[in-house]
Amino acid sequence: MEQQTVTSGRSLGAALKPRQLTMMGLGSAIGAGLFIGSGAGIQAAGPAVLISYLVAGTLIILVMWALGEMAAANPDSGAFSVYTAKAFGLVAGATVGWLWWLQLVVVIAAEALGAAGLLSTIFPALPVWLMAFVFIVALTAVNLTSVKNFGEFEFWFAFLKVGAIVGFLLVGVALLFGWLPGVKSPGLSNFTGDGFMPHGFAGIATALFVVAFAFGGTEIVSVAAAETAEPARSVRKAVRTVLWRILVFYIGAIFVIAAVVPVGSPGLKSPFAAVLDAAGMPGAATAITLVAVAALLSALNANLYGASRMAFSLAERGEAPRRLAFLSKARVPVVAVLASVSFGVVTAVLELTFPEMVLPLLLNIVGSTSLLVWTSALLSQLVLRRRADREGTELPLRMAGFPWLTCFGLLILAAIFTVGFIGEDSRPQLLSTFALVALLAVANWLHHRSGKAGRRIEALDDAKQPVLID
Repeated sequence: MEQQTVTSGRSLGAALKPRQLTMMGLGSAIGAGLFIGSGAGIQAAGPAVLISYLVAGTLIILVMWALGEMAAANPDSGAFSVYTAKAFGLVAGATVGWLWWLQLVVVIAAEALGAAGLLSTIFPALPVWLMAFVFIVALTAVNLTSVKNFGEFEFWFAFLKVGAIVGFLLVGVALLFGWLPGVKSPGLSNFTGDGFMPHGFAGIATALFVVAFAFGGTEIVSVAAAETAEPARSVRKAVRTVLWRILVFYIGAIFVIAAVVPVGSPGLKSPFAAVLDAAGMPGAATAITLVAVAALLSALNANLYGASRMAFSLAERGEAPRRLAFLSKARVPVVAVLASVSFGVVTAVLELTFPEMVLPLLLNIVGSTSLLVWTSALLSQLVLRRRADREGTELPLRMAGFPWLTCFGLLILAAIFTVGFIGEDSRPQLLSTFALVALLAVANWLHHRSGKAGRRIEALDDAKQPVLID
């Protein structure tokens, strides 16, 4: 047998800068879930949804700390998939990797169609299918350039969203303090009496399951760490910066919306526009629609990047066809990019052919994927940190409060899963996702048992190079 030595995750480009990595994490997390979906959380819990956001925000802080610790020690494009493989075996790692890849490629189609649909409300003469196709082609081209160019493009894309939120917060503060001429401040009447928690703790619990998905996407920082020049320093800075900015932006924006837009108001369907309308801002609906389009396209861009790198890592480890590991002269996994976007194109075409049939079904199946990825990250960190401490391995970044904070994160996830299984609307989604996980696990187990994998990693330990056997 011919043996081949490959360094997992090291053959990609290493040109991402810390500021690009930081903004990529922000861009992935600040998307349609905040600009459009935040109203659903307020409708479920009233202003008390802030409690749900604080709980979910605490969870994502713990997950990011855990991922940051592992990514700084072992920067790899497979990220949590590789860490799960190290902690629980190759089948578990491949299952998590494929699960995340499926989530992203489905979401790519949803974001392309969503952005096109929103833009059609401003330019109705433009066909939705054409705009979706143009978005996908344009962002595929961006992903096929060098990672340095991709990082710069995503930096400014995400910067636009961050700028929009900062502007929104400034308007919101001026509105609440009565600083806008000719506009009366709504005050904080929505936060007093029964209006703060109109549906009790049940509403907070329901909103928690909804809110948790808004933070999905931050884990892409651990994937992109493999393409930074100084992974340990870049990851440390990105984790710290992303966390407080996300909390400020999310908590600040939700506070303003909850204070201005009462529960039951039709304005919660487009909460940002409702606040700007209350502030007497002309063209608010059009402006926020354009920002939401940019948010969706930025997330599409980042998700295509994440999906291609995960496919590359799976191929590199023998868990996917080898062609997906092919790199261009710019050190970009071209085949992995095209394969990832192709699935999204097919899904988009099917959705346009059979409206509201294909995409909702796929989104329902992969809807809870982020929760399972976060669970795998915390469990893996629990195992790998104990292993490192036992073996005396130095870690460039160590999560504070271990193991108690890791266990606390798992406790929050258990509470979210419990709430999800109790809810009639969320239960089918969770069951579908768990069924998909079981199917992927069986497929990966058979893949290894059959010997048809082609290549398999004999060692995932950083102390020695992984040996891939043909």
